Amino acid sequence: MGETVSGKQLSQWQNWAKKESIASKISPNEVDWLLQEVAELTHLELRLETFKNRSKIPLKQSLSELTDLWQQRLTCRLPVQYLVGVTPWRKFKIKVSPDVLIPRPETEYIIDIVLKAIPESPLFDIASGNWVDLGTGSGAIALGLADILTNATIYAVDRSRGALDIAEDNAIEWGFAERIHFKQGFWWTPLEFLRGQVNGMVSNPPYIPTELIATLDPEVAYHEPHIALDGGEGGLESIRYLIESSPPYLRSGGIWLIEMMAGQAEQVAQLLACQGSYQNIQIFPDFAGIERFALAYRR
Repeated sequence: MGETVSGKQLSQWQNWAKKESIASKISPNEVDWLLQEVAELTHLELRLETFKNRSKIPLKQSLSELTDLWQQRLTCRLPVQYLVGVTPWRKFKIKVSPDVLIPRPETEYIIDIVLKAIPESPLFDIASGNWVDLGTGSGAIALGLADILTNATIYAVDRSRGALDIAEDNAIEWGFAERIHFKQGFWWTPLEFLRGQVNGMVSNPPYIPTELIATLDPEVAYHEPHIALDGGEGGLESIRYLIESSPPYLRSGGIWLIEMMAGQAEQVAQLLACQGSYQNIQIFPDFAGIERFALAYRR
């Protein structure tokens, strides 16, 4: 239940939260991110502290509830995105919950790669027709595809019913409910009717080696769904499956594009080449220069 507080009160809470964050080795910038959502303050208002002079600031939660939330962040290492239930991604504000992986900023670039890849395909109608987001989670990639491929039909698949509920909410919120079709199941399994009819498949599959899950930051290891993280022994189990299972669904010239972990690019490129159904295999770095994405075209 929300309440109205003065700018001075909120500033005092902000200073307390930032001190607690620093003591817990959490970025104090997360406090401002939280306040942007809960108090609907802008980044500029927070940076310049102009909100301190306001007599009334409405909050979505009371200060005591806000304190409880922040204690969860500090003691349980619950990600701030789960605290507020949303995260920014490309031009969207995406609903998230512990049922879905939090969409990362580096994943945003996968949509730009799609735009770069389309002109290189021999398919004249590749930007329309059927596109697939496998392992959709929050639906972020499906939203990104629907946004740039205005004449395409997007199919988004996930094994988790909880994840699909979140993804469907996001599609409704951003006006894509009629163009994104959600299916529950294991990778391509619910899309048998699309064999030979898919122009592009995009996926951010699980790629963390099982043995490394426990070593991840507690925000990830303890709170994000392991089904979206665990790539099996060596981390390539899901990627290898997508390489082997995708050709019957893709049209000749169709796009195969996935995200992967640092250090996996060479193996993924070799797997694609050895499979025999792909050509023009390319590796793309993310904004940090890490080889993050593998692109190929169906022969």
